[in-house]
Amino acid sequence: MAQAENAPSNPQVTSNKTVSKSTYVEDYQAITEVLNKYIEGCKQAKSSIMKSAFNEHATMYSVGADGKLAGGAIPILFEGIDKDFRPSPDAQAAITRIEIVGNAASARIDANAMSGIAFTDFFHLLKVEGKWTVVSKIFQTHPAP
Repeated sequence: MAQAENAPSNPQVTSNKTVSKSTYVEDYQAITEVLNKYIEGCKQAKSSIMKSAFNEHATMYSVGADGKLAGGAIPILFEGIDKDFRPSPDAQAAITRIEIVGNAASARIDANAMSGIAFTDFFHLLKVEGKWTVVSKIFQTHPAP
């Protein structure tokens, strides 16, 4: 599993044995689980693994080779994973940042050798009905190392 570099070093500690509402650490771990579904789906080249990480209304955008905005509704990602990606079991990916404010969060993933591509993804997530879900993704590809 990928681990974020900026994991909280000083999580809130309570003296109660039961906590009635979610803590930062629980949200952080839940977001990491969501992002790891995306990473694993990329590594296995199977969108079915990552679909539950995304809200049905999510979007994905980047800047195309022509310098214009490219992307749209999230099914574009799923189609690309299933048609254009190949399994990359040795690919490396790291969740390098997660920031949480209430029910909103942003995250960054850096990946190398994912189907021969290196890229940086930026995600926006919302906690909808108690569950973290990706609502948007933008990305930048890099020359493969």
